[in-house]
Amino acid sequence: IDGCDEADKDLTLIKGGGGCQTQEKIVAAYSDTFIVIADYRKDSVKLGQAWKYVPIEVIPMAYRQVMARLEEQMGGKGELRMAKAKAGPVVTDNGNLIVDWYWDQAREMNWMEVNTTIQCMAGVVETGLFVGMADKAYFGQEDGSVVDRDRN
Repeated sequence: IDGCDEADKDLTLIKGGGGCQTQEKIVAAYSDTFIVIADYRKDSVKLGQAWKYVPIEVIPMAYRQVMARLEEQMGGKGELRMAKAKAGPVVTDNGNLIVDWYWDQAREMNWMEVNTTIQCMAGVVETGLFVGMADKAYFGQEDGSVVDRDRN
């Protein structure tokens, strides 16, 4: 059971706003069932309505090249995530950096293809796209009710 930053109608998720997507993806991938719990603000018809970027964990020596490759192959803009409470970039628990990829919101995306393309870039450790992983989601509503949805 875990949360998400955003979930679309197919339960494709963006996770990693906190920078832990690699560990979270490992847990989800090896779980028998992956349940998502989130509030109504994270429930979207398509990704990008609530969350504007995909977090990507990268090896420090490759972050510039990964950002350039993202922009060249995928469009949009890659930005190194900077820390808020200290000087310098955010460093993950794995000792890596986070590049936040702001994709072109006007483009229709096949998230499985996007995820595979990014994962194949040298220096990428993991993406914050969780495609076909969530089995069920529960969304708490403003009025206190809960809406549930199964993966299509």
